[in-house]
Formats: sequence, C-alpha cells, structure tokens
Amino acid sequence: MNIDALIARINELARKAKTEGLTETETQERARLRAEFLAQYRQGLAQVLDNTYIVDEQGNKRKLERKRLN
Repeated sequence: MNIDALIARINELARKAKTEGLTETETQERARLRAEFLAQYRQGLAQVLDNTYIVDEQGNKRKLERKRLN
C-alpha cells in the first residue's frame, strides 16, 4: 500500500473513532496501518540520510555516518 493510501485510511479511521467509535477489527487495522506507515517513513528517511554528505569549511565532502547505539 502506498503512503498516500495509508494516510487516507488512517485518517478515515481516526475520524470514525472520534464520531462513532471503532470495532475491534478496525482498531487492529488502525494499529497495523500505523505500524506500516512508520516502517515506510523510517525506510524513506534512512534512504535520504544514506545519500547525505557533510561539507566542511575547506569544501571537502564526506558521507554522513550512522551513529552506533550500544
């Protein structure tokens, strides 16, 4: 499912939750869609950061490195 369709469905479920409430199935669907949205968002952000370069004062370019978490 593409990101626009995910957002549209999540928003639709959010509106329904505020007005009439959600069934258990819809609540599970909303949780699954939110998790899928976050995974796609993180993947896209990682791709952007993987192609990011830092330029120092002398004009030297170096690739942005991932920070290691312990």
